[in-house]
Amino acid sequence: KKLARILLDVPVEFNEKDFELNHPDLDAVQEIFQELEFRRLAENLTKTFVNHVDSSAKDDTETKVETKPTPKPSPTAGAGQFSLFGGDGEPTVQAQNDFGRLTIKTVTHFYQSVTGDLALNLFLKTLMQQTSVCFDTETTGLDPIVAELVGISFSWEDHKGFYLPFPEDKNESQKLIEHLKPFFEAEHIQKIGQNLKYDIKVLAKYNVDIKGPLFDTMIAHYLINPDMRHNMDVLAETYLNYTPISITELIGKKGKNQLSMRDVALDKQTEYAVEDADITLQLKEHFEGELNDANTKKLFEELEIPLVKVLASMELEGINLDKAFLQSLTEALNSDILTLEKKIYEAAGEEFNIASPKQLGVILFEKLKLVDKPKKTKTGQYSTAEDVLSYLAKDHEIIRNILEYRGLAKLKSTYVDALPNQVLEQTGRVHTDYMQTVAATGRLSSNNPNLQNIPIRTERGRQVRKAFVPRNKDYTLLAADYSQIELRVIAALSNEETMINAFKNGEDIHASTASKVFNVSLSQVTREQRGNAKTVNFGIIYGVSAFGLSNQTDLNRTEAKELIETYYETYPKLKAYISKQVDFARDNGYVETVLGRRRYLKDINSRNAVVRGAAERNAVNAPIQGSAADIIKIAMINIHNKLAEGQYKTKMLLQVHDELVFDVYKPELDTMKTLIKSEMENAYQLSVPLDVDLDIGDNWLEAH
Repeated sequence: KKLARILLDVPVEFNEKDFELNHPDLDAVQEIFQELEFRRLAENLTKTFVNHVDSSAKDDTETKVETKPTPKPSPTAGAGQFSLFGGDGEPTVQAQNDFGRLTIKTVTHFYQSVTGDLALNLFLKTLMQQTSVCFDTETTGLDPIVAELVGISFSWEDHKGFYLPFPEDKNESQKLIEHLKPFFEAEHIQKIGQNLKYDIKVLAKYNVDIKGPLFDTMIAHYLINPDMRHNMDVLAETYLNYTPISITELIGKKGKNQLSMRDVALDKQTEYAVEDADITLQLKEHFEGELNDANTKKLFEELEIPLVKVLASMELEGINLDKAFLQSLTEALNSDILTLEKKIYEAAGEEFNIASPKQLGVILFEKLKLVDKPKKTKTGQYSTAEDVLSYLAKDHEIIRNILEYRGLAKLKSTYVDALPNQVLEQTGRVHTDYMQTVAATGRLSSNNPNLQNIPIRTERGRQVRKAFVPRNKDYTLLAADYSQIELRVIAALSNEETMINAFKNGEDIHASTASKVFNVSLSQVTREQRGNAKTVNFGIIYGVSAFGLSNQTDLNRTEAKELIETYYETYPKLKAYISKQVDFARDNGYVETVLGRRRYLKDINSRNAVVRGAAERNAVNAPIQGSAADIIKIAMINIHNKLAEGQYKTKMLLQVHDELVFDVYKPELDTMKTLIKSEMENAYQLSVPLDVDLDIGDNWLEAH
């Protein structure tokens, strides 16, 4: 009996050329990848292929790149007046790398190092004659507060530039930087850079205050294409078809054997540093037009660029930390965690690794059999994800204890144990980094450490804020918090009179909503009704469904559905606004904030309902969250300027979404209360009044 038979004589037409790997239709592939949100694959595709590859690469002969040696440009012919002191240019060839991109070896360029008094004087004279200059600092490390200058590169003409090396001796470096102060402080010279906040912080150590108009290519690209990466290497490859020198080529990979920039030979330093300035200059020329095309030039010049110096100032200032309190909190958390462990082991009937999803799944779903059909992961393991456990928590004490255990363990490892190690030895303070180019909505994000994600819903989480204290007994912390700013924004954008009037009359918006939705008087609104109304109020902004609302409240799905329907009947213009936003996004591919910040929604017309639904929710949420972010940024800039103009000792320290935290000099307290509240409430005029709550205290928790 024959079960299978392989035929060896089937006629097969085979042409080897048909199976050669050819370049894909990049535009078509990118469109598919974008629809499916294959961002990493899209980036890798861009790195591997370039659009301009000629179809001749697909012929039967092997394609070869022709290299043509180009003579060194002479000081007069090659570099024109740019060559100040007769230095040699770099020998170059016209060729491309394996990915079809240009490199420093294949582009004619003229990079010079500036050494000696005569060369320095000639350079400075020419520098001060420019109206727009790109510069970039090279330092000994990534932390600008402690890093020392190794050199500064300058470029004001494509493919040309200078590198000024700095001596290791701090006094000599300070003497050298004094020669550059007239340039950095010149109001008439535009300064261009990539991530200028870093350079501003580095130069602040040398008592340099950068003045004049700024252009940051990283921020420009963020406004043009907020969903893409904004680091210089990616931008150079994407917009200039150029692969920059890798830093690892100079100093090696991270680790104990990695060199410092000071260890690199001057000629290599010069190439690397000036190339950065040269690339950034070319990117600036490219992005200027795109900012105009996207109608975001005003947002760039009047909001995001002024904010750079504000954030630099806040980061340099840092905030004081009470290490002793955190140590006591560590001990308290250890005790809480041990107590929960005992309860969990007792309920499970045995000891196991609570942190192991595999062991936990076996205990909950095999031994205790908490559900009939437990959810599993793709690998076949029982899912113990937070959403899964949260759904079961109200019926099982062991799960409530497990969730609390996880929360305390994360709080301890992420903040209580980690924060003391992030105090900078040189300042004795914690210096977070604020990222302007991460959240596509325009919100700032915080890193090293992330002070925006400290949990505040639990008592232990709130206690972490108690560790942040004023600089000394002459100061107090002041927290200024926008009250329900996102609800005020959506009320204004939708022109929903009922909600607008509630805000104008100073009503509790959640109680007011509950009163209308549940058809009871304000005085009869119960705590539960107010809580459900609050969940709906905020949930509408994020596109909450009946299923989602039922999970967040004690309502069943039918009750949640009815509540949402009643809500829209109460606020009909809100529903109309949501539909209008989605329609606008479908027609234009983006939505905008009150200041014209665009959130591009490439999936708004996707055939995939899940993907399209997410884009539709973003179409509603982005203008609300983004407008709130724009408004607090305006307030930050105005307050920063007022503090500087008045030469106050008070400092702005932190921004946590809708909240600003200040280290207030006590004799200035009354003045600061008035100034801060006024600037925040009048930052932007909506049809709804903005309201700011102020509190003071000996720590952040007391002030919040």
